[in-house]
Amino acid sequence: MAQLQAVRIHIMGKTYSVPAALTIMKAMEYAGYKLIRGCGCRGGFCGACGTIYRTPGDYRIKVGLACQAVVEEDMYLTQLPFFPAQAATYHLDQAKPALSQLLKCYPELSRCLGCNTCTRTCPQELKVMDYMAAAMRGDIARVADLSFECIMCGLCASRCPAETVPYNVAILARRLYGKYMAKKAQHLAEVVSKIKAGEFDASLNQMADQNINELKKLYNSRDIEP
Repeated sequence: MAQLQAVRIHIMGKTYSVPAALTIMKAMEYAGYKLIRGCGCRGGFCGACGTIYRTPGDYRIKVGLACQAVVEEDMYLTQLPFFPAQAATYHLDQAKPALSQLLKCYPELSRCLGCNTCTRTCPQELKVMDYMAAAMRGDIARVADLSFECIMCGLCASRCPAETVPYNVAILARRLYGKYMAKKAQHLAEVVSKIKAGEFDASLNQMADQNINELKKLYNSRDIEP
C-alpha cells in the first residue's frame, strides 16, 4: 500500500505533519484538534469555519473556509470562527427599504472604495463589490439578488480596507426586500390559514405517536417535487 504524502503545517503556532490534500478542517482533526466551534456543515454552506493563513514566499494574508481550503506545505494558519464586525440593531417593522435606512444602520457604507478586495476574498465567489455599489445607490432589490447566496462568514469584512461590513449590509437589504418588496406567495398564505384553522392537527398528532422507524419510513416515501 502506497504511503500517503505528508506536508508540514503550523496550526496556531504549533507544527504538525498531516496527509497532503486534506482540507484545513480535516487536517486539524487529524492533528488531534476537537472542533467544537468554527465547525458546522463541512460543505461550504454555513460560514462557520473562517480561517486565516500564509504560505511560504507569499507576503499576502489569505482567507478561506477551513472545510474548503486545502493544506499546503509550511502553511501557517489560525481559525476565525467569528469576525467581530459591527452589527446594527434595527426593527424591520420600523425600517424603510431605502438608502437612508442602509446608511442609518451602516454609515460606513459610504466609505466603500470600490477596490474589489471583498469580491476577491469571498469564498463563494459572490460579486460583493457589485452589491455594495448597488447598496450605495439604494437598489435594495439588486443587493438582495447579488447577495442571496452569502453565508455570513464575515471574511469580506476582515479584509476591507475601508472597514465596511458588506455581509451585514447585505442581510439587512435581504430582510428589507423580503418584508417590503418581494411578491407575497399566495399559496403560502393559504397553507398558513389552513394550519391556523387546525386542518393538519389530526395528521400531526398521528405523526407524534409514531416511533422513529415509522417516521423514517414515512419520510423516505414522501412525495418529492421534481
